[in-house]
Amino acid sequence: MKRNIGRIDKADFPLLNLFDIEVKVDTGAYTSSIHCKNMKVEDNYLKCNFLDEEHPSYHEKEIVFDEYDVKVVKSSNGQAEARYRIKTEIILFGKTHSIYLTLSDREEMRFPVLLGRNFLSKKYMVDINKTNLSFKLKSKK
Repeated sequence: MKRNIGRIDKADFPLLNLFDIEVKVDTGAYTSSIHCKNMKVEDNYLKCNFLDEEHPSYHEKEIVFDEYDVKVVKSSNGQAEARYRIKTEIILFGKTHSIYLTLSDREEMRFPVLLGRNFLSKKYMVDINKTNLSFKLKSKK
């Protein structure tokens, strides 16, 4: 049974040390994406910083990945772009899920994380009239 999720929410990414991060649920996007800066590969390790200085959850920590790949993603403006992709964990409604996230500079976007239909399918039904369903459940506890 699929659970309802609203058009926006807040999620935790414990392996990235990010909590209560605003996410936009986007059924028009296939892949999920997270705001990332300073991406570089050194000795086959991907290194980056998540979010940026203006975000309240920014922690300046460089995160290092030994497992990653490169995915070609078509952006909303139709441009194909090669992006690094990582596998991590997301917590929504108190449940931990594996998620693939492409790394992208989303500085100009309102939401640092986009949840695409590849992640949403078979798990969630989107109710565009609702917001923060997972976060409200978490706040009650």
